[in-house]
Amino acid sequence: MILPPDLEFQVSAFFIVFARVGAVLMLLPVFGEDSIPGRIRLMIAFAMSAALYGALGEPARAALQGGAVLPAVIITELMTGLAMGMIVKILFFAISMAGSIVSMQVGLSSAVIFDPMQASQAPLLSKFVGVAAALVCMGMQVHHLWLGSIINSYQSFPIGGIPPMHDFAQLAIAAIGRSMTLGISLAAPLIVYGIVFNVALGLSARIAPAIQVFFIAQPLNLLLGIAIFAATIGTMLTVFATAMGDAMQGGW
Repeated sequence: MILPPDLEFQVSAFFIVFARVGAVLMLLPVFGEDSIPGRIRLMIAFAMSAALYGALGEPARAALQGGAVLPAVIITELMTGLAMGMIVKILFFAISMAGSIVSMQVGLSSAVIFDPMQASQAPLLSKFVGVAAALVCMGMQVHHLWLGSIINSYQSFPIGGIPPMHDFAQLAIAAIGRSMTLGISLAAPLIVYGIVFNVALGLSARIAPAIQVFFIAQPLNLLLGIAIFAATIGTMLTVFATAMGDAMQGGW
């Protein structure tokens, strides 16, 4: 079937928009989770592209009118979208890192479950805080900033231009550093607790070497660790969502 020239032009412009929007959504937290079937994620990306086409269609049409080659434009848009989505995903890994540190400190590092976001086995608490952080981010409207960054990206990375891979690489390095710093900061109360508890455990072992202090103190470690985690998880998730919002608004 041969499409009318105007319709073919609009379809080509739509697929240019879909390339970037779909690539970003494939990697965004919540929207791009591997636990969501691929067809559902594709439908979400298609619907989001259709919703944003009214605002983003003009740059795509201008690029086509300027003589841009459609396959080359789609490839560059895919690269730009993947780079943007990966940076957000790196920042979101901070909460999973914090959960893994907490699991290690309270003695639950061997209690693992498959985490689709990390595509590997992850401690149970790490998976729990990851799901909780996604809900808190949605509740605090951080996902609006994720989607808003897609619209704003067309001003920073115009359609048809070569993606600034050097800038993306520097931004990814900065995101990794920010993610690691944030993850350690979120788990700081449990890190301090683990240091104090293990020092006390070592002193107890020196005082009474004949007693199996580790087996006696392990239930106490679980009890105290989970109690401190329960008392601080609200603040941890709020600080994480706020940091994500600041990062998306450029407050690095």
